[in-house]
Amino acid sequence: MIEKNFILDGIDLVGFYGAGNVHLQMLKKLHPKLRIVARDNIIRAMGDEEELERFGRTIHLLKDYCNKYNSLNEEAIIDAVNGKKGDKGSDSNVIVYNINGRPIYPRSENQCRLVEEFRKNDMVFAVGPAGTGKTYTAIALAVRALKNREIRKIILSRPAVEAGEKLGFLPGDMRDKIDPYLQPLYDALEDMIPITRLKEHMDNNVIQIAPLAFMRGRTLNDAIVILDEAQNTTPQQIKMFLTRMGSNTKMIITGDLTQIDLPQHQNSGLLHAQRILNGVPGIGFVTLNKKDIVRHKLVTRIVEAYEKHEKQMTEKNETKKKTDIN
Repeated sequence: MIEKNFILDGIDLVGFYGAGNVHLQMLKKLHPKLRIVARDNIIRAMGDEEELERFGRTIHLLKDYCNKYNSLNEEAIIDAVNGKKGDKGSDSNVIVYNINGRPIYPRSENQCRLVEEFRKNDMVFAVGPAGTGKTYTAIALAVRALKNREIRKIILSRPAVEAGEKLGFLPGDMRDKIDPYLQPLYDALEDMIPITRLKEHMDNNVIQIAPLAFMRGRTLNDAIVILDEAQNTTPQQIKMFLTRMGSNTKMIITGDLTQIDLPQHQNSGLLHAQRILNGVPGIGFVTLNKKDIVRHKLVTRIVEAYEKHEKQMTEKNETKKKTDIN
């Protein structure tokens, strides 16, 4: 009798073993000639060489399936035992699958453009109003690259600019103060990576979430780096961020120029960077609009109402200026 260990690295163990180890029990029933014992991320199997080789192929197929879809099911296990690669159906538009195995794909023309520009360029600017899926699509692209082992880490950053309240007056230590600004990034990650796996990635610094100020002095290699809410950077800050780019690294910069929370006398670094970097080879630009909004239908109406109000105010100010001149 031969004994062999199979290591379950790079996958969510809860999804692999199933609730109450139901998937493990099924594997044992489908391999009756083997004695199978699992502890943490190691499965120990004992039996003859031919059965162990067959079991090894099954584990390999199941690991690939679990890595792609974040969970297993009875059909996938049976397919793997029979030597077949489980698949939910091919769709070239799918970026990645969420924690429930549902596909995440671009849902508008400009989201498709963002995916394409990311494929062609090492740096992409995605600018548009709230609800257009800029950040969510960017994080999905980063998670896909991590799952495919194209990079070693994901780095997500935001400027900690307050909309009406000061960091110093908020309760708690520095992490408590900045976490509310980073919560949208956590939300997207939790939708795409099982919570235990996500915690492991964050504990090991495979996924890093930090305020923009923490980027100074770093060189970011083998990573996808996302700067969210870039409209709230200063020209000096965004220049500092963009020049952190190292080897085998891609950057996605997202922002909404209608939601600048900087002091009125301060120029937006995002707008500044767009003007300077437009036309530079290797840098792509995608502009999203209200047609790309994928949130509640009221979000589109809210954006339209604000656009109408701003247009009226601009026309009113121009009329006032002409009257004053005359």
